[in-house]
Amino acid sequence: MAQAATPAQTPAYQDEKEHGSALFPFNIYPCAIPDDFEGVPLHWQNSMELIYVKRGAGLAQVALNVLEARAGDIFVLPPGTLHGLRQSPGKRMEYENFIFSLSLLGGTDDLCAQHYLMPLQAGRLTLPARISLEDAGYPALAECLAEAEEFSRTRRSGFELGVKGAMLRFVALLLAGQSLPPAPPDSVSAARLKTLLQRVEDNCAAPLSVADAAAVCGCSASHFMRWFKKMTGTTFGAYLNERRLAAAAELLRTTDGTVLSIAEQAGFENLSNFNRRFKARYGMTPRQYRGTP
Repeated sequence: MAQAATPAQTPAYQDEKEHGSALFPFNIYPCAIPDDFEGVPLHWQNSMELIYVKRGAGLAQVALNVLEARAGDIFVLPPGTLHGLRQSPGKRMEYENFIFSLSLLGGTDDLCAQHYLMPLQAGRLTLPARISLEDAGYPALAECLAEAEEFSRTRRSGFELGVKGAMLRFVALLLAGQSLPPAPPDSVSAARLKTLLQRVEDNCAAPLSVADAAAVCGCSASHFMRWFKKMTGTTFGAYLNERRLAAAAELLRTTDGTVLSIAEQAGFENLSNFNRRFKARYGMTPRQYRGTP
């Protein structure tokens, strides 16, 4: 099983990380909030993601709905689903991310792919957003995840077949589970939010005022501020600052640029302000984060 904390640390709003390998696109990431990170910002990806809450509690956003995440809950996130995680005040949450490409389950030239996998990839099939302990189909679905976890952990000969079989059975059970609650549909608001947040990630250093952001979403500045807080749980200024700090952290890990140049690339005009904000966010200075004296 992979070690904790990779998908949520990338600064990209659309997660383009390859999970597993090209020939076996599957991985499991154990994570904890707030131990590994304070939360997972809103993002989407082209892979399928299952969030299996093991202990504690937190908050999960799926599309525009913020849901309580409790021990045992399984969140189902088809490709393209806007989602994120936040800490519940004073609470801790341990969970596992099962992330895999739908290509793991089959190619494009069979009946299963044409009837189920390709429509699921394109967002034309509705799956339940959350499966809880009290749902009738829960035990069989949780058993599939336990099997995939065990195959992935032991890596015995043929474990890939075991993982693939467990994930195929999981999707089949979801599609057959008519009594499970449906996922909330993506909406115009979600589409606008995706457009705005992708603009931030494409160039987080570019000046972007509240008025500019409101114009992207086609509304007034006052309405935008209320709408953005409702949609994301944070203010636009705080979100922009968080994404800039994440971009700076990535540059510190992957480049040899000076702290000053990295601060400027991430959109901070004042070095002392950047140092102060970075230390408040990561608990250390940029130089300490990089591991330099």
